[in-house]
Amino acid sequence: MPALPDTLDTVLLCLVILATLPSGCTTKSSANAAARAAYSAGQQQATERILQSRNSVTIMGPVRNPLVPWTQDLTLAKALVASDYYGKSNPREIVIVRSGQPMAVDPKQLLAGDDVPLEAGDVVHIR
Repeated sequence: MPALPDTLDTVLLCLVILATLPSGCTTKSSANAAARAAYSAGQQQATERILQSRNSVTIMGPVRNPLVPWTQDLTLAKALVASDYYGKSNPREIVIVRSGQPMAVDPKQLLAGDDVPLEAGDVVHIR
């Protein structure tokens, strides 16, 4: 069984499973059933996150909302507004990663109105 990712969701899931187990001795079969249930729940969470990221754009950097739902008319400027950018100054560097390929965007051109359309699954790095 592969290891589950170390996230708060996984920790909370483990606590819920532990809370549902009877105190004292448990049988090997009930412990195995609990482990299978935890594994299945972790797999389901991972699948939901993958599906969610396919229909959204991820913004990495000083933002309050890193996952922006993708729409046909989503642009870089709209995504930055939706992600609630809170940097102390304008970004120095913006890189869009699309299908594993990085694409640099000049922040000065973006501020001058040269906006870039985004696609579902894009990851935007702001520095």
